[in-house]
Amino acid sequence: MIDVRPFEQLGGAHHGWLNARHHFSFAEYYDAERMNWGRLRVWNDDEIAPHSGFPPHPHRDMEIITYVREGAITHRDNLGNQGRTEAGDVQVMSAGTGIAHSEYNLEDETTKIFQIWIQPNQAGLPPSWGAKPFPKGDRAGAFVTLASGYEEDVDALRIRTDARLVAATVKTGQSAEYSLQAARKAYLVGATGSFTVNGVAAKARDGVAIADEALIRIEATEDSEIVLVDVA
Repeated sequence: MIDVRPFEQLGGAHHGWLNARHHFSFAEYYDAERMNWGRLRVWNDDEIAPHSGFPPHPHRDMEIITYVREGAITHRDNLGNQGRTEAGDVQVMSAGTGIAHSEYNLEDETTKIFQIWIQPNQAGLPPSWGAKPFPKGDRAGAFVTLASGYEEDVDALRIRTDARLVAATVKTGQSAEYSLQAARKAYLVGATGSFTVNGVAAKARDGVAIADEALIRIEATEDSEIVLVDVA
């Protein structure tokens, strides 16, 4: 099953400094048919104006992944962590028993991010944050794991959930494949480009919900950057 959710049909809100589109119900946007996809609860497509951002606010018991599409995001939290994550890289925040953080675009250009929330396996664990740059060349034509709840993914950022976030860049006319185990689901969004997913056409920023597919094959009709979450 492959269900394309066109970008134009996503929920959203424009706050001046923030132009947000929601793949699932979030804040004032509610769609009973789009509450989650397995343990995946939130996938927001955010555009943050220069020198603005999210002021300090709290979270608890959620795994929150930020994938930077363009620009950079600067993180600070009440644990003393701070860092700047650039385009193509990821940061992970395990909210656990509670964390307060801010996310600001301190750049002179608009920052574009995917904000992805996945429900944790266990509530009440200590909060944490981490970020990591990933060599862009490593994901050319093949999916690379950026964040994972599995010990075998030793180079990935750790998340406390039965899930994996992977990314690939695929040149026009080329393909990349991802194997999906039985009873699992995947949700993917193209940061750029246009492509087919097992023959079904999609474009940048569309959501593609996938279930009951043992192999996911991406064929690029334009140079594409693909972000995929594999969840229970």
